[in-house]
Amino acid sequence: MTTTRTPRTEQAPALPTRLVLDFSSVGLTRDQLLQLCADNSDLRFELTADKELIVMPPAGLESGWQEIELGRQVGNWAVQDGSGLVLGANAGYTLPNGAIRAPDVSWMPLSRWEALGTYEQSRFGHTFPDFVIELRSPSDRLSDVQAKMEEYLENGTLLGWLIDPQTRQVHVYRAGRDPEILDAPASVSGEQVLRGFVLDLTRIW
Repeated sequence: MTTTRTPRTEQAPALPTRLVLDFSSVGLTRDQLLQLCADNSDLRFELTADKELIVMPPAGLESGWQEIELGRQVGNWAVQDGSGLVLGANAGYTLPNGAIRAPDVSWMPLSRWEALGTYEQSRFGHTFPDFVIELRSPSDRLSDVQAKMEEYLENGTLLGWLIDPQTRQVHVYRAGRDPEILDAPASVSGEQVLRGFVLDLTRIW
């Protein structure tokens, strides 16, 4: 069943915005961040390359459903394809620049996953996803999410989608190219990274 939604205009966030704390002087290790996440399971955390801790509130109901739907579609394709793994929003990557980031949906090839070993797999592994999706929630500033997408590409990601339900736009990020903005697309292709995958966006809009 497809639900039709009216595009939103820019307005004050209905949910609390993110909080940014400077840990550059104090220091925060990867294991300390892992423990912080365990002790505060209702919140989501990321650590920037400049050692700023980003604290994010839980997603609203609509954003939570959209996030699951995106993961479901990519996950169904990945099971059939068999060449990689799909990870959800609670999976953190320690990127080559030192940032610890958690995309809403991500995919990495099995070869890189297996090369990590069990210790790295159980933590914020030192690696990067080939593919990411970031879903812009009503409390997200567009510029913040755009900067995050650029960071993924600078650290090895090949393809990324910034999906903005508020404007019904998809910002497509490809390695070595400028972002492309698609207005209200019904679908978007995984191209050469997720071969054969087409995301159905009619369930999101």
